[in-house]
Amino acid sequence: MARIGFIGASGLMGHGMAKNLLAKGHTLALTVHRRRERVADLLSAGAHEAADAAALARASEIVFVCVTGTPQVEAAVLGEHGLLAGAQAGLVIVDCSTSEPESTARLHERAAAQGVTFVDAPLSRTPLEAEAGRLNIMVGAEAQVLARLRPLLEAFAENVVHAGGPGAGHTLKLLNNFIGQAICTATAEAFAVGRRAGIDLARLVELISAGPVDSALFQGMAQTLRGRLDGVKFGLDNARKDLRYYTHLAEGLAVPSVMGEAVHQSLVLASALGHGSKYVPSLVEAQEQLSGAKIVPR
Repeated sequence: MARIGFIGASGLMGHGMAKNLLAKGHTLALTVHRRRERVADLLSAGAHEAADAAALARASEIVFVCVTGTPQVEAAVLGEHGLLAGAQAGLVIVDCSTSEPESTARLHERAAAQGVTFVDAPLSRTPLEAEAGRLNIMVGAEAQVLARLRPLLEAFAENVVHAGGPGAGHTLKLLNNFIGQAICTATAEAFAVGRRAGIDLARLVELISAGPVDSALFQGMAQTLRGRLDGVKFGLDNARKDLRYYTHLAEGLAVPSVMGEAVHQSLVLASALGHGSKYVPSLVEAQEQLSGAKIVPR
């Protein structure tokens, strides 16, 4: 059993991950910055609270970080009371956030200078799968590091994909999220065009459900036709952030990103229209405002 630290256990994904690690018998310590009620069950089940990230590093062999994005990861690792402030040689930091690969490379280098291993291991699927221990995880690490981590990752992940060396995990995640959000934004637009053209959108869903275009994301977006805006439980502003990271990655590689920019700006527009704090299916609400189509039953 390992001594594990966790930053972000109060988050939608982090809670399920921490819960499953604790259930497997590992010693778990965590930091609590807000939403204490979200970790009350973990503390009552035996998790320990650390004063800050530095204290967490001193008490742990492996620390998982599952926060919003690059600024939060950098603060957790490099801050005055961050993980590297308390880390000793041999510590492994596993970043399960969705972060920019460029930042990941810098953090890997800074950690290595102190004898610390920094691993990028972002997630896919939903908070429901996190609680059930059935996430997908893509790992950027050397093979021997992944071999050490795999038993821990399998406590909360159904599928562990070795993306490649350090940084490959976050790159793979950005590709995954670009394709996923392209499906969501295209679906929202198609619903608006179809409604304005007089098409019964239920027939569109029937057609796609029987063919190769179907996907879980499409079906989640299709629930908006029944008045549900939570069929894809992923925050719209989080999606916007991920697409910004993706287009930044493409730009840095001098690869044209016509589709990536279109998807990103669709999310930016929906956020500007007031839907950023909602889930991704509210892209349909944004299309209603833009087109005048009535799509979501109210």
